[in-house]
Amino acid sequence: MSSEPAHPAGSTEPSYLTAVRESYDTVAAAYAALVKSPAELDPLSRGMLAAFAELVRADGPGPVADVGCGPGKVTAYLAALGLSVFGVDVSPRMVGPARAAHPGLRFEVGSMTGLDLDDGSLGGVLAYYSTHHTPPAELPRLFAEFRRTLAPGGHLMLAGHAGEGRRRRPTHAYGGLPVSYESHLLPPERLAALLGEAGFDVTARLVQPPEMDGRSTIATFLARRRP
Repeated sequence: MSSEPAHPAGSTEPSYLTAVRESYDTVAAAYAALVKSPAELDPLSRGMLAAFAELVRADGPGPVADVGCGPGKVTAYLAALGLSVFGVDVSPRMVGPARAAHPGLRFEVGSMTGLDLDDGSLGGVLAYYSTHHTPPAELPRLFAEFRRTLAPGGHLMLAGHAGEGRRRRPTHAYGGLPVSYESHLLPPERLAALLGEAGFDVTARLVQPPEMDGRSTIATFLARRRP
C-alpha cells in the first residue's frame, strides 16, 4: 500500500516519491492479487481494525480517510464495519482497480501529506502499511497532516513494519516485477514518540514479533488527536 508526501508547488518531485509511484504502478495488478484481505489477517490485526472502527463510530465526528489504500481491500473492510470511508493512494494504477472492485466507495489519487481536505474534517485516518517508504525526516510532516485533517478527538490507526534503519528491497517483487522503492524502519518506541510530538495521545499499541518467514516486527498504534 502506498501514499507519500506531496512536494511543494513548483519544486522537483523527490526521487523516493517517484520510485514509490512508479514501483506501485508497475506491481499494482500483482499486488492486488497477492495481498491478503483483512478477513484473512491474524485475529489481533483484525481486532485492532475492529477497535478503530468502533472508536470512530462511537464519536462520529466525520468520515475516515484510508491513506495509502492500495487496491481498496481494507477500505472496503472498514465500510463493512459501518464507517463512512474513502481511499487515497499515490499510485493511479492502484486507484483504478480499487474503483473497479468497489464501485460504491470513493477512491482518489493523492498524497497523504497533501490531502485535499479541510482542517478538522475527518473522524479517522487509517495508515495501514503505507508509511514505511517515507524517510524518517519526513514523518513529523506526515503526522502533522494527519492531525490537521482530523477533528479534535479524532482517531488515527497507524500500522506497519518496525525495526532499525533503511532496508532496501530487492530490485524485483510481487512475482518478479521491477521495483525501486526503499523501506525505512523505526523502533515502535520512536514511532510512538513521533506521534506524541505531533499532537496525538497513543491509546493502544500492539507489537508483533517477526514471523517464521523472517518478516519484520509489526507495530500497530491507535491514537487520538489532542484538542
